[in-house]
Amino acid sequence: MAPIPIELPKPGYAGTPANIDWSQVEKPSSKPRGPFLAPAGVTNVAKGKKVTSSEKEPLAGDLQMITDGDKKQSDFSCVVLGPGLQQITIDLGAPHNIYAILFWHYHNLIAYYCVIVQTADDAAFTRNVQTHFNNDRENMAKLGAGKDMIYLENYQGKLVDAKGARGRYVRLYSYGNNTNDLNHYIEVEVFGIPAK
Repeated sequence: MAPIPIELPKPGYAGTPANIDWSQVEKPSSKPRGPFLAPAGVTNVAKGKKVTSSEKEPLAGDLQMITDGDKKQSDFSCVVLGPGLQQITIDLGAPHNIYAILFWHYHNLIAYYCVIVQTADDAAFTRNVQTHFNNDRENMAKLGAGKDMIYLENYQGKLVDAKGARGRYVRLYSYGNNTNDLNHYIEVEVFGIPAK
């Protein structure tokens, strides 16, 4: 086992969170996240891979920016999807054993709602669908009520343990945030190795 190769962006401006029910928010940590261990040889297998979305024409940015490696907190690095439930799907090109999924919405202490992270064998998400994170406690996405906490975005991103799940497609949902109804994506990294 070895630490996965995470390169974090520089911290950006962090505002004061507003309109949040703190009883449902994970307590923020002021400490850096410790290393995440996975089998040696695990890399970001999402870099440069094709991204599709429930919204074919983002309000800002291009879907391919989500896997281009640019994690800066900047309007020029951000893809903006419209209001309501939205999802993005990354095609890894082949089945992989996936150990971690790391993503950034917009890292300035915004809380995004209905965040769900899934993997599957097919683009329609009908085969070997596995849910690795779900904070959709009110079942707005109709994928089952989640038990994970709402969290505040920061420069470290949200790291989800996928426990070596096999899959070719990675999908992330969101349903607006505590400041507006829009859905933002800066970057998604998927750490895995090709499945045998």
